[in-house]
Amino acid sequence: MLPPPLLLFFKQIEFLRKLKERQRRKNIARDYNLVPAFLGKDKKDKEKTLKRKITKEEKELRLKLRPLYQFMSCKEFDDLFENMHKEKMLRAKIRELQRYRRNGITKMEESAEYEAARHKREKRKENKNIAGSKRGKEDGKDSEFAAIENLPGFELLSDREKVLCSSLNLSPARYVTVKTIIIKDHLQKRQGIPSKSRLPSYLDKVLKKRILNFLTESGWISRDAS
Repeated sequence: MLPPPLLLFFKQIEFLRKLKERQRRKNIARDYNLVPAFLGKDKKDKEKTLKRKITKEEKELRLKLRPLYQFMSCKEFDDLFENMHKEKMLRAKIRELQRYRRNGITKMEESAEYEAARHKREKRKENKNIAGSKRGKEDGKDSEFAAIENLPGFELLSDREKVLCSSLNLSPARYVTVKTIIIKDHLQKRQGIPSKSRLPSYLDKVLKKRILNFLTESGWISRDAS
């Protein structure tokens, strides 16, 4: 058991240590504006004082290096990232100058002409790719109807009817004939006129069902007729 004077002395040391640690944390919080940042009050002020836009990568790195707050002042911490940003910009500039040198450019005034020519080349390449993509789509569409596009009646079909005839391997003329008979029979039935459907012999049950469903979905005939 320690004597009371010695026990009091140790308690004073412990109290001073805690007081010093508390003050150190207060200084860190004040230096980095942690309390206003936590409350969201310094967001507008920070946006005004920022000289440059902070990237997503830098934000993530700042969060990872937060433990350094207790070893560095706010200014030292900001200077660290400012120097890292300058280093990144310098490295990018060096790569750009090396690219100019590889292309035979030794003067800065020549670089503007080079960049303009490079921009034109990239624009032409982009336009060429877009044109090729459009042409590929058109060629694909033409090849889809290659089996029926030269047959009589092709120009009378809608795009959906062209797809239907192509998928059924049915000529446009035969489709138009079947479509006319089905619609005529449908109209006669609606008017109460008895009619006997005389569909062509080449129309089997599968083709008939597909065409009836298509005409119903397109609104040519009512659903009860199909």
